[in-house]
Amino acid sequence: MPGLFLAVAVIVVLPFILNALASRANHRAQAWLVQSHQVEARISTLAADVRSVEAAALGQGYGVDIELLRERISYSRPRIGPLTDELHALTRDNPVQQRLLGELQTMLDLRLGEIYRLLDTATRPTTAEVETMLTRYPIHALIDQINAEEHRLLELRQTEARVADRRATLVGSAGLVLQLLLLSLLAWYSLRQGVRRLDAERDARSASTRAAVMLDTVREPIALLDRSNRVLMYNTAFAELYGVEEDCRGEPLASIGDGVWQEPSVLRRLTDVLTRGRELWDFQVTQRTADAVERVMLLSARRMELPDSEQQAVLLTASDISAQILHERQIRELNRQLEGKIEQVSDVNRELEAFSYSVSHDLRAPLRHIGGFADKLGRRMGEDIDEKNRHYLDVIIESSKRMSALIDDLLVYSRLGRSALRLQMVDMQSMVNDTRALLDANARQDHPDHTIHWQLGNLPVVVGDENMLRQVWLNLLGNAVKYSAGSEPARISVSHDLEPDGSHHFTVVDNGAGFDMKYSDKLFGVFQRLHAPSEFPGTGIGLASVRRVLGRHGGRIWAESEPGKGATFHFTLPAASEQQEPTDHGT
Repeated sequence: MPGLFLAVAVIVVLPFILNALASRANHRAQAWLVQSHQVEARISTLAADVRSVEAAALGQGYGVDIELLRERISYSRPRIGPLTDELHALTRDNPVQQRLLGELQTMLDLRLGEIYRLLDTATRPTTAEVETMLTRYPIHALIDQINAEEHRLLELRQTEARVADRRATLVGSAGLVLQLLLLSLLAWYSLRQGVRRLDAERDARSASTRAAVMLDTVREPIALLDRSNRVLMYNTAFAELYGVEEDCRGEPLASIGDGVWQEPSVLRRLTDVLTRGRELWDFQVTQRTADAVERVMLLSARRMELPDSEQQAVLLTASDISAQILHERQIRELNRQLEGKIEQVSDVNRELEAFSYSVSHDLRAPLRHIGGFADKLGRRMGEDIDEKNRHYLDVIIESSKRMSALIDDLLVYSRLGRSALRLQMVDMQSMVNDTRALLDANARQDHPDHTIHWQLGNLPVVVGDENMLRQVWLNLLGNAVKYSAGSEPARISVSHDLEPDGSHHFTVVDNGAGFDMKYSDKLFGVFQRLHAPSEFPGTGIGLASVRRVLGRHGGRIWAESEPGKGATFHFTLPAASEQQEPTDHGT
């Protein structure tokens, strides 16, 4: 019915509104035509009055009777001002006409001022004065422009009036067609409603069937209970789990499944769901199902309205969590075993710490004794010592120094693996500059004739442990200086690139001795050296320490080289948001 009334209203009101709009447009177009005619009439009258005044001035210059001239002036002179005001009012909506009228007003004021001045003088003006006055301020061209503009507007408004008439006719015809269409639509809609009602009933039956199929497809047991805990509906999973072979709708829940639902606490909670509006969530019970297996079930229930009656029911679902319980037990057992392994690793770490302490203290004293007594022995033997004995003493002293350096590097390597990361903002540019200054000072002291050319790019500020990252630059730049000692001049460059994932990529390039890439897998191992100690000194721990530091920061390092053509070391550090201390119970 609301649709019917709306259609009738549209049929009656819409054509009326359209006709009213068309009529208003037509009236507006006619008003524009009248206005254009009024403007043309006023401008013609104004031109005539101005010409009358001008003719009077000319007549006075040629000696015409003054009384006749004054009659013409007294008639035309008062009309010029009101005519100009009327023209301004009539063309207020046209900026072009307003501009032209403004120019005309200015010219008229100047022209008529001169005319009135000549007419009001006692002496008769000469003919030349009058003609000069009339040509000094031309107005007829402006009047012609105003007339031309108004003719253009008149033609335009006549066209609009014709369009408005045609539009009114079209609106009337369209209103009639629209009424016929709406009536046809109303008839079609009435028929369509009957068809839709039949389709809706069929769809409702289909939806009910689909809902029943979906309920049976769900592998979780579901049942619908009434106020007395009698079964109203259930799915196939419920029947299979609890051994329901015949239709049990209308039967008490307690009589199903060989008494597994007779637990008083379960029945009481299900009753409370319906009578008190409580919801039951994940209530854990142990039930023996139809396959004679004890299962741990989670029961959930809530009250719901039945769509086909005013009664309320309880929707009961049961979830089998037996496998989850078993997995939780296994996880707890694995966690217990893991805690034991962690304790064992902690014991190993404590033993390693004790070993490091022993190395750093107990081994240093014998090394100092060896080096010290070898030096005293050399001084005691004085200049009488032969070349072979001097060689033996030098080997003893040098070996003790090398052993001491190995112990120091091992302790540093061990601390790099055990100490906690102290993350902070680290300016890599300042750190590289400081390291370069230190290495330059040492190089000038050891090799004063050796020249090193540095090329340092723009380096970023990263997040990391400042002391550990300083070890990275000391080892990488120190190796670049050391292995480029045979190149003159030595060239070392440091650069940085930002990767697409936001990580930082640093590169250290030198033109030193280089190495064979087939031995690159040994490059970052402890005590692994690719050059003899007689060629380049070192303990073989520096690059291993670098890899450990970068690994703890979440980065990595690799190298590229050829023998005699220098080496390029690349290492990366993750973006600041990815920095974290890795979990590591070992060393």
